[in-house]
Amino acid sequence: MLDLLISPAFAGAAAGESSSPGVMDFAFPIVLLVLFYFMLIRPQSKRAKQHREMQTALTKGDEVVTDGGLMGKILNINDNAITVQIAENVDVKVRRESISSVLPKGTLKKL
Repeated sequence: MLDLLISPAFAGAAAGESSSPGVMDFAFPIVLLVLFYFMLIRPQSKRAKQHREMQTALTKGDEVVTDGGLMGKILNINDNAITVQIAENVDVKVRRESISSVLPKGTLKKL
């Protein structure tokens, strides 16, 4: 009666079967790791590299957007801080890392 509800457990493997793990037992985790690398890790590292290159290429006069959404023109660049003019007679110092993107020239005048 209990055999219908619970399958019985057997102590050993059947004759002729080997209990050693095969190649297919290791293939699935390896395939998952490869997919994880190509779908998540590699694209993220490419984006981070492009962002670092953009930050090192900043020059005086570039129009930028900060992480907080402020748009302005770069007036001065130091090692860690950048002075951004967001309006007439309004200058803001931001960290270099907080610059999220560079706008095409003349974008601020169109707004």
